[in-house]
Amino acid sequence: MTFLNTLNISGSALTAQKLRMDVVSSNIANATTTRTEDGDAYRRKLVVFRESNPSCAFAGVMAAAGQSNCNGVEAAEIVEDQSPFKAVYDPAHPDADENGYVMMPNVDTTEEMIDMMSASRSYEANVTVFNAVKFMASKALEIGR
Repeated sequence: MTFLNTLNISGSALTAQKLRMDVVSSNIANATTTRTEDGDAYRRKLVVFRESNPSCAFAGVMAAAGQSNCNGVEAAEIVEDQSPFKAVYDPAHPDADENGYVMMPNVDTTEEMIDMMSASRSYEANVTVFNAVKFMASKALEIGR
């Protein structure tokens, strides 16, 4: 792995975590949406990450002694959480069924806030890595002066 390839890896992680924060924000914004275009309540969405280069398994990178061509992480897909909706008794609600229950989204705002904090911390960690590599590169260039 080249020295500056670390910037590419960190940059891909920044992009992935930004997408994760966007999806979590969407989940929080739709935590009370009882009807979507398909007629059901909003389903929580999750981001699935994968390695950009599938041949970049940890053992392979270590065996290659830093000579691998790994490019970081990418979002493989955004999937819907298939956990059940929450039934809330509210017979006055326009989306209530014949028994007076409304199917509420399967979004738990506490869990979403924890996911947001996790994504935010991961983003901050990758910014720190990016800045550290940038600083080391600039110091390496100063050696030649």
